[in-house]
Amino acid sequence: MDSNIQTQERNMQQRPQDEAERNTPFVVPPVDVFENESGITLLADLPGVPRDHLGVRVDGDNLFIEATATPGGPDNMELVYGEAHIPTYRRQFTLSRELDASRIEAALKDGVLRLTIPKLEEARPRRIEVRVG
Repeated sequence: MDSNIQTQERNMQQRPQDEAERNTPFVVPPVDVFENESGITLLADLPGVPRDHLGVRVDGDNLFIEATATPGGPDNMELVYGEAHIPTYRRQFTLSRELDASRIEAALKDGVLRLTIPKLEEARPRRIEVRVG
């Protein structure tokens, strides 16, 4: 993985948590990270997660993704027995200082969270014009 974003596969210890949340098992969602000269695009697989059960936040240099999937099923029916586990997802990344965390854009479509994290203007490659004479 490049130097602009580092993954942390541990519990979210940077923020206070109650005892029940700390002991709740969670799934680390698979993520693909792409980079170009303008920034980073992060794609996280979060199947079954609606927008209102998704949290994305930045705290200092850390980017946190937290989500809970909801059970799918027929409308107006109550689940009385289920074998599928409804996962809670958590993932943490450390952002490089080259990235502009204040301009992160997020979109959720078909169970895939897309985060676009632009680079700071000073960190982007630029072309230097060379004059003759």
